[in-house]
Amino acid sequence: MDDQTTPTPINAVTVEPETVEVGTVLTNLESMIKTTITQMDVKKDELRKLNEMTTSYLEQDSTYQEHEKAAKEANRIKNNTKSELLKQSGVAQTILQAKEIKKELKEAQDGLSDYLREYQRMSGSNEIEDDNGEIREIIYLAKLIKRSSKFK
Repeated sequence: MDDQTTPTPINAVTVEPETVEVGTVLTNLESMIKTTITQMDVKKDELRKLNEMTTSYLEQDSTYQEHEKAAKEANRIKNNTKSELLKQSGVAQTILQAKEIKKELKEAQDGLSDYLREYQRMSGSNEIEDDNGEIREIIYLAKLIKRSSKFK
């Protein structure tokens, strides 16, 4: 057996299941989530203000304004050319095929996610071996989004 111990990350909470009640752990976890959300909101606001300051500074420079105007004109011409080329039947068909494949891939990914969730629940394993013998790990990504006011 290895004598080395895994270092405890900074701000990590060590929880002994026998000594701490689940309710206390959940309360502490909820508090950490709320604190992190608040810190992220403050950082987002600070970033927005800094971006506004940068934009304001750039817009005051005459050379930047000239280059911005030239770039917009070049972009307009490029987009018009692209639009005309995309109207050709061969390109339009290719675009439709690509959209259909993207839709199929999204549906397949959603189905795979459901299959993996059920596989993990039933087997208790976070790994699965694919047809090529490669071991793949099942992971989940959690996101926190604001609820719409109509669902409150």
